[in-house]
Amino acid sequence: MLVYPSSINQSSRTLRLLTGQLTARRQKIGTRWRRLPAARQALLALAHLRCGDTYAQLAAGFDIGIATVYRYIREAVEALAALAPPLAEAMKTIRTKAFVILDGTLLPIDRNAADTPYYSGKHKRHGMNVQVLTDPFGRLLWASPAVPGSTHDLTAARQHGIIEALADAELECWADKAYQGAGGPVRVPSRGRRKRWKRRHNTTHAKIRCLGERAMAIIKGWRLLRKLRCSTNRITDVVKAVLVLHHASA
Repeated sequence: MLVYPSSINQSSRTLRLLTGQLTARRQKIGTRWRRLPAARQALLALAHLRCGDTYAQLAAGFDIGIATVYRYIREAVEALAALAPPLAEAMKTIRTKAFVILDGTLLPIDRNAADTPYYSGKHKRHGMNVQVLTDPFGRLLWASPAVPGSTHDLTAARQHGIIEALADAELECWADKAYQGAGGPVRVPSRGRRKRWKRRHNTTHAKIRCLGERAMAIIKGWRLLRKLRCSTNRITDVVKAVLVLHHASA
């Protein structure tokens, strides 16, 4: 296999953060020797998350075995996921915003037609549903655990306690028509467009809500999330790891 040097469009702060977490983990478990130092392991994990490099590509580039790559990446993802705040803790920051934007996204996964729970009728593909909260400028604040793609956005938001948390904080939230019936602080477009005032209302609503698409672009900027081939049980940790790295680089 041919090997060539490449680059990762990430801040060096993300590398230092992950290196520190891996170093602390090695000291905690009493690791004496590894094929790669903590900094190189962190670089390997960033290449996988940001660039979507496969295990085989990383094994060749770092001159280690594929099984070692798997273990290193899993260890790094778990270390980062442990730093991700739960919704209750994230609300301490979120409640200081003028309002928030709620939206859901589907992370495509490698599954076949037999895996019905993961098939999204809206997107016509298999994936995992992730709910995202952004500030009025579209900056990513929090991302939910991943649930099967067949889950409706409103159902997922209720399962994660997002609607209840926003209501308790008395914080207004703007969302699309998928959240019709959420009630409380969630503002959605009006049904029907025959009346002029409804058209004006929906146009204004869309101008505000569309800023949340910036967060979706940020998430999909991590190429691994464009087509996940790992176990669905690990996707939540991957999303949490990406959230932590994004905040570290901001």
